[in-house]
Amino acid sequence: MIVSNKIYHLFRRGISSVSRFPAEVTIVEVGPRDGLQNEKTNVPTDKKIEFVDKLSESGLRRIEVTSFVSPKWVPQLADAKQVMQQIKRNPNVRYSTLTPNIKGFNDALDSNTQEVAIFGAASETFTKKNINCTIEQSLKQFDQVVQQAKANNLPIRGYVSCVVGCPYEGFIKPKIVCQVVEKMLSMGCYEVSLGDTIGVGNPNTIRDMLIELRRVVSGNMNLLAIHCHDTYGMALVNIVEALEHQIKVVDSSTAGLGGCPYASKGGAAVSGNVATEDVLYLLNSLGVKTGVDMNIVLEASEIITSVLNRKTNSKVGQALSCKKN
Repeated sequence: MIVSNKIYHLFRRGISSVSRFPAEVTIVEVGPRDGLQNEKTNVPTDKKIEFVDKLSESGLRRIEVTSFVSPKWVPQLADAKQVMQQIKRNPNVRYSTLTPNIKGFNDALDSNTQEVAIFGAASETFTKKNINCTIEQSLKQFDQVVQQAKANNLPIRGYVSCVVGCPYEGFIKPKIVCQVVEKMLSMGCYEVSLGDTIGVGNPNTIRDMLIELRRVVSGNMNLLAIHCHDTYGMALVNIVEALEHQIKVVDSSTAGLGGCPYASKGGAAVSGNVATEDVLYLLNSLGVKTGVDMNIVLEASEIITSVLNRKTNSKVGQALSCKKN
């Protein structure tokens, strides 16, 4: 079995395997935005602020706080401006926001965002069904946002969805991902996050994609990040594969917040974003530095899961909770 073989060989290598991975990895915390945006339970503004403030104490250097999108489409994030204006800013943390259009960008700018994010997909069908246009047209819509971000000296991050699989098209060829990534970098993105949106990736498909992308970025893997969903329990092993290709930035969500809208049963969301706690445990066990305090992340998890009235999706969080009790 691909997972068990990968993990077996990984731990058989033990400490000697550290040289195969980056010495240090940056975790991009996406829980406050990507984790909460589809939640049905209303999270009060003050609790979102408390959640972000606690994460800011953990040693995380990058936190995606919210999205400046129409409340009609994402009512959970209708308080984006209040949250951004009231969080306690840690000078060692960069606070970013998703800005889908120029109005959202202007609101983000007024709220002192330190980075903006744009998004696209490697699937034509996914793009057409979600925003009714082609991949090329979807990226063209961000021209004004990109130009204004450059004018205001704001870093621009890109997200690519469906990098190895699509709910409509199935397997996605790496060459399509390469085209979208190349376009985003040419637009001015300093980094592009590769999203396995429905969690169907495995080490083979992740490896094939990253080998192709290495050519696109001329070997500079610092231009790429990985964003794995844990829908089928493959997120961590896929992250290990990415680390072996010298990916040094990993997106994750505290408590594993954020379900996958396409892989559900009976209307109930299943595991989506990989949990920050689980990623931390993995990296710590490999001797890879993150600078992030697990205990404080667990405190942040407790804050948000209490509001949502559910247990954490993090396997590590569940295990440590059992030990404590």
